[in-house]
Amino acid sequence: MKTFIADIIPKIQKYSQKLDNHTLLTNQHWVVFDNIDSAKNVYIFRSNNQLLISNNGKVEKGRWENIGNNSLLIDLQKDSYLFKHGFFDQNILALKLDGKNEYAFLINESKYLGELNSLDKIIDFLHSKYLDKPLPKEIEKSKIIQSSKVKISTFSMSKIITPNGIIFVEGGVTLLDGRKIYKNLQKEPAEDGKYKIGFMWFIYVKDGEAIKTTLF
Repeated sequence: MKTFIADIIPKIQKYSQKLDNHTLLTNQHWVVFDNIDSAKNVYIFRSNNQLLISNNGKVEKGRWENIGNNSLLIDLQKDSYLFKHGFFDQNILALKLDGKNEYAFLINESKYLGELNSLDKIIDFLHSKYLDKPLPKEIEKSKIIQSSKVKISTFSMSKIITPNGIIFVEGGVTLLDGRKIYKNLQKEPAEDGKYKIGFMWFIYVKDGEAIKTTLF
């Protein structure tokens, strides 16, 4: 799951459901939001603690467990992950990766297929539901920054810090496939290769263009 820094989450935690509300958590189709449309990952938390993960229809089975102290343990075939409670309602589940100030967003599928299919829409939704009414209209939108240090903005190029060095994406960071990738602001094409852009996501660059986005 790709994780994001979202400074809105601490502001709305007092409105959140608890992770032990299993009626709300289980048997829902939670779509992992990762800002990439080439893959659809769905998490289904079953009441018997079985976890079903569908990646474009291919299902992997794992386990989940509420271990107390606002913590959720997810066991997959190869790895285990500890998440802390971030925010939770019937539409959005934000899980904080333990040890990091970053959140994975999971969206109830009924909302993901409708209004909550972009980061801006998620933040606008949370603001309008929990913050906008009691606060002035001049309230500043919370910032969201990807764990790879990409700032979501309206600038013409987005900066990404990767283990292979800094690259610049032409336009925003949604739908990277086919985007021009540069190694500097002078728009010199980035070197060919594989670049890590998030918690588990990579892009392949060839001739200065993102040709493929993959998980792992």
